[in-house]
Amino acid sequence: MSAPLVTVDLAIGLGCRKGVSGAVIASLVRDALEMLAQMGVATQGGSVALFTTNAKRDEPGLSDAAARLAMPLHFLSPAAMKAVAGRVHTSSPRVLALFGVPSVAETAALAGAGPFAEIALARIARDDATCAIARAPNKDSAP
Repeated sequence: MSAPLVTVDLAIGLGCRKGVSGAVIASLVRDALEMLAQMGVATQGGSVALFTTNAKRDEPGLSDAAARLAMPLHFLSPAAMKAVAGRVHTSSPRVLALFGVPSVAETAALAGAGPFAEIALARIARDDATCAIARAPNKDSAP
């Protein structure tokens, strides 16, 4: 899958260390969606997709998680992720050194949700995997 030109209501950004299982990633995504629902953000009925950096294309855990969640997985170019890097809520010096962005999960979510997207759930981490969710703007409120 290449850098997409897709339209989604919720973009789930993912990051992980090498070798993290699909079960761990899928569990983290389910927990993130539950947290979002508890915050009163609708997580059903709209289009949802997974996004990560192109550098993680060969991580089998990400593809496995996408299959477990029955969600499409899209890989983003470094340029697409760097374009939204100034809008993230969390930052890791290690991730910045490795990928050139402060948070793989948050930048992937923002880039995946499109222009004017906002972080709906800041990065959460567990068992060497990270997840963040961005929401596309309401079509009636976009500039």
